[in-house]
Amino acid sequence: AYKLQENGLDTVDANLHLGYRADERDYGVGAQILRSLGVTNMRLMTNNPKKRIGLESYGLRVVENVPLEIKPNQYNKFYMETKKNRMGHILHNLK
Repeated sequence: AYKLQENGLDTVDANLHLGYRADERDYGVGAQILRSLGVTNMRLMTNNPKKRIGLESYGLRVVENVPLEIKPNQYNKFYMETKKNRMGHILHNLK
């Protein structure tokens, strides 16, 4: 996927080109570990609303979503724009 991105595809198209979904992650194992450790409520640090939905679907309660904002630069701007525009990430530092 990284080689395809180096050749101009964004992260979504690179994964799709390889026959994968745009985001293959599943939060079940992580949720099970947290539950085993006694975690039921959490503050979740992410810009990805699907992570919250994923964890809550396994019975965890997200009491607060803490955004992670960094300033876009020449190296990450295209990637961050893809995350916002194609994957629904909440990124306020991008126009």
